[in-house]
Formats: sequence, structure tokens, C-alpha cells
Amino acid sequence: MDLYPPPIVHPPRCRLPVLLSVPHSGRDYGEAVLANAAQGRLSLETLEDPLVDRLAWRAIASGFAAVIQPVPRAVIDCNRDEEEVDPAAITGISPAPVGPRARHGLGLVPSRTHRHGRLWRRQIDRSELVRRIEQVHRPYHIALSAGLETFASIYGEALLIDCHSMPPRAHGQPAIVIGDRHGTSSAGWVSAEAANLSREAGFRVALNDPYAGGAIVARHGRPHAGIHAIQLEIGRESYLERDGRTPSAGFDRVAALIETLATGLGQALLDRAVPAAAE
Repeated sequence: MDLYPPPIVHPPRCRLPVLLSVPHSGRDYGEAVLANAAQGRLSLETLEDPLVDRLAWRAIASGFAAVIQPVPRAVIDCNRDEEEVDPAAITGISPAPVGPRARHGLGLVPSRTHRHGRLWRRQIDRSELVRRIEQVHRPYHIALSAGLETFASIYGEALLIDCHSMPPRAHGQPAIVIGDRHGTSSAGWVSAEAANLSREAGFRVALNDPYAGGAIVARHGRPHAGIHAIQLEIGRESYLERDGRTPSAGFDRVAALIETLATGLGQALLDRAVPAAAE
């Protein structure tokens, strides 16, 4: 039985309390997963946030901390709670899906997509679900928690930027959506500043619509304790060619935006911490 790889952790090399999270860009599908794919590899790839891990390269090269999940979302979704289980994907569990996403086939282990229908030839055993949780899901969240707690203990505040991409929607949709779960996962000023920085970089921006943030920012964002978490959704047409897999001419512009957000928001947090420390 193969072990799943651990999350890729880039330790901080700069003095700004920002941690990047990239949970949905894993693309290393094992033979067993592909053999069980009812519609082939393409159906699983549609669940990815394509190349978002590579979009983070400029920020990581500048010294920002990051946690990247190399295991594909089709195997297990780290942006779901452990309880968000769809019985269509797992044997030996309650017959009722837990949560609205699971009811639509996008639970902890996705069971179907709108485009391809049923994803798996066979349900996975409950024991395999437990293995994926213990080897993939929990280590990812432990790494995020450890990084944020370290930053908070040193600087008094910390920020998680959870990086995702969104498929093309109606013409004229914002290229960037900042989600803070309607002010519960982050202080409002953090989200407002993230939107301002994105607009200054030339992007159209929306707040919490249509993506307010998922389980990652809900779990790790504790603004009352100085730990802020925002979900960053990037329109794929901003950085990919029409095939949805190949970097376009806009790729480096979006990579620069992530670095700008990490730098600007991190410095703002640091500037707030200095007067507080002097009191």
C-alpha cells in the first residue's frame, strides 16, 4: 500500500507574517486512482486549480512561507471538513450526505462533477478514507496551523492567503474574488486592503461573491485572536490559455499580484504590530 506524500512546506525567509496555502493544484494521480476513474484522467483534472502552485513562485522566491498540497483534490479535498462526506464515494458510512457540497457530489472525496457525471467505477472503502484523512488532510491543516501560530507568537498577528482559481463565468466577471466568509475569517480592513491592492494592479475585484471562502479559511481564520484568513479566487482566463492548462501571457502578472498581496498585507500587519508592542 503506497503512502501519500506529505504537504510541501516552504518555511519563511522574510520578516512578514503571511502564509500561502495552495490546496487544489496537486496533479500526481497514482495508478490506482486513475484505474478507478470512470471517465478517465480528464474528469479528475477538472477538479484542479490549474497551476496555482506555480503562480505562487514569485512570492515563495521572495521568502514567503507556503504550504502546497501535492495530492490531487480528486483524492481528498483539503478545503472540506472531515465530516463533509458523500456516501456515493465511500462505502460503510451514513447514507445521508453531510453538507450542501457533498449533496452536489463535491464532498471530502468528490463523487461527481456537472460536466462528467459519476467520477468513480467503485466506491472507496471507509478504511481508505481514514487513510487519506490521516496521511493527507490532517497533515495539511497541521502545517497551516503550525505556521500561523508561529507567526502570531512572534508578530502578534498572522495572515493566511488561501489560493484558488475559478472557471470562466459570465462575460465581465471580476478576475479576483476575495473571500472572508462575510467578515468572520478576517478583519474587514484586511479584505478591503486586499481588494484595493488588486484594483491598483489593474484587476476587477469582488468581495465574497460568488466565493465567500471554504473550510480552510473557516477553520484557520480567528481574527479576534489576530489570525486572519482570506480566500483568493483567480479567474483562470487571467493566466491560462483557452485550453485551461497552459500558461498565457498574463501568467506572470497574476504571479506578481500574489507577491504584491503578500507583501502589502504582511507589511500592514507588521505596521499594526509595532505600535501595539510599544504600548
